[in-house]
Amino acid sequence: MPSALILIADGTEEMEFTITYDTLVRAGVTCQSAFVHDDEFVSPVAAKGSRGIRIIPDVYFEPNVSGPDKFDVLVIPGGAKGAETISKNPAVQTLIREYLSKEKLVGMICAGSMAALTAGLPKQALTSHPSIKAQLESDFIYTEVPVVVSDNLITSRGPGTAFPFALKLVEMLCGVEKRKEVHAPMVFPPGTPW
Repeated sequence: MPSALILIADGTEEMEFTITYDTLVRAGVTCQSAFVHDDEFVSPVAAKGSRGIRIIPDVYFEPNVSGPDKFDVLVIPGGAKGAETISKNPAVQTLIREYLSKEKLVGMICAGSMAALTAGLPKQALTSHPSIKAQLESDFIYTEVPVVVSDNLITSRGPGTAFPFALKLVEMLCGVEKRKEVHAPMVFPPGTPW
């Protein structure tokens, strides 16, 4: 079974985190959330999301057990404060490059796409939340479609695109048939494009 490491920090956007985690679990992907702390680390009982919802992480982020030898995809959700903490973390920046060099997947959604810049990724297609577009568009081929796939880098725009983002990760990890199997019982309204 494929496995996913989903990062979380204080200020992570709750929908982007939970929809991605839940959708991957529905596909049979083994998921683990890891709390990335900022410089003012205090052992939390739970990460406090961008809307104040508390989420208990599975583990604390430890780079030596978070690499592409342990997981098939690294996921970086948005939420301005959470994305800033995660994207500025030097160990996360290194892991992003390691995952991609080992041909593993890296998913970034919303302000989480800032990690493509801080990790020094080469110019390629991506998207993000509109609030960070100006910071990314000169270094990347910026587009405003809901989900962008650039080799093994998958990016998306925000809470409203969390489902198509998560389903694209399922498709890339488990195949088109598994995506269809997961999608059907979610009962999206008729005409929903994903």
